[in-house]
Amino acid sequence: MPVPSIVLGIAISILLGALFHLWKDGGLGKLLLYLVFSLIGFYLGHSLAESLGISFLDAGELHAGFGILGAIVALFLGHWISLIQNQTQR
Repeated sequence: MPVPSIVLGIAISILLGALFHLWKDGGLGKLLLYLVFSLIGFYLGHSLAESLGISFLDAGELHAGFGILGAIVALFLGHWISLIQNQTQR
């Protein structure tokens, strides 16, 4: 994958993580959690679309559609994990 596609994928996933953080509100720790989960989810979604040969909202070699879907799923999973962690600390 060319470098511009990698940079675009990172930019999209960071934007999604930051927007999710603004929506759900939280501190610096949750921001880092959301950014990491967004990056992982985006590239897992991209890899899944590439391995299945599915093209949905592609930007060059980047399967942005499935990347965005993967990031959203990963963000909700990360949020759920952070809620479980908070409940066990009480």
